[in-house]
Amino acid sequence: MSSLIIQRAEAGATRRSGLRRLAQNSLRTLFAIAAFAGAAHVANAASADEIKSRGYISVVTEDDFKPFEFVDNGTPTGYDNEMLALVKKKLPVQIRQQIMPWSGILPGVTTGKYDMAVTAVLVTPERKGTFDFTAPLAESTTFYAVKKGSPIKSADDLVGKIIGVQTGSAMLADVKAFDEQLKKTHGGKGLKQIVEYQSYPEIYQDLALGRLDVAANTQINLNSLIRTRPDTFVIGEKIGSPVYIAWAVKKGDTAALQMVNGALLDLRKSGEMYQMQKKWFGASFESMPQSIN
Repeated sequence: MSSLIIQRAEAGATRRSGLRRLAQNSLRTLFAIAAFAGAAHVANAASADEIKSRGYISVVTEDDFKPFEFVDNGTPTGYDNEMLALVKKKLPVQIRQQIMPWSGILPGVTTGKYDMAVTAVLVTPERKGTFDFTAPLAESTTFYAVKKGSPIKSADDLVGKIIGVQTGSAMLADVKAFDEQLKKTHGGKGLKQIVEYQSYPEIYQDLALGRLDVAANTQINLNSLIRTRPDTFVIGEKIGSPVYIAWAVKKGDTAALQMVNGALLDLRKSGEMYQMQKKWFGASFESMPQSIN
């Protein structure tokens, strides 16, 4: 099996789309945090009494990350923003929200500028060293998609096929692990080739043109793709293990975490969270654990 990295100058130079950020390399995020921390004052986490005294929790949300959070005609919308609106109704304090690009969000939380990142943070072992997380708000599992009419009907049919995935991503790790599983169950035969790309629009373009047999991405992202292009693509089966998406606080900031967590768990019990998931993702994740810290 060989690996090819396809790079185009125009790809990835502007804004991200779909669920690309879920694939971001953890080391890249940690380097950004370290750089930000070196230039900013590090504040201590606010206690519950301090939060109640000042009367608000400060949160920061991304501006362009569909379907989780984005701005439409000047109004913040998406799954996280609608979930935050439900959480606000259950809290004894106000929420002060700032909308900004992803690059400043986690560094802003680690330095104490914001109490919480209300955005789709993929929970990884590396990030657990720096952040504590709310109960998960969504599940991220790698699936594959094919062009409509493809003879590929199951994951076992991927033997000998060419698959496209984003370079440096969590999905790439899943694809490599899946390839090893195929080899174990098919006498050493696995994927023909893993082709790494800088952006998912490129992957989908090449899949539509027949340059790839399969594209690997999260179930959420592929459901979103198929809603917009149902005549072109079809989602296949799971080829990765579940990981979770949650909101993040600075490590040890239990006050803000407990306040928001209580509201999120109430929204699970009422079923409102699962209704939001179906609205924005085309699937609900009712088997998620209550804690991932």
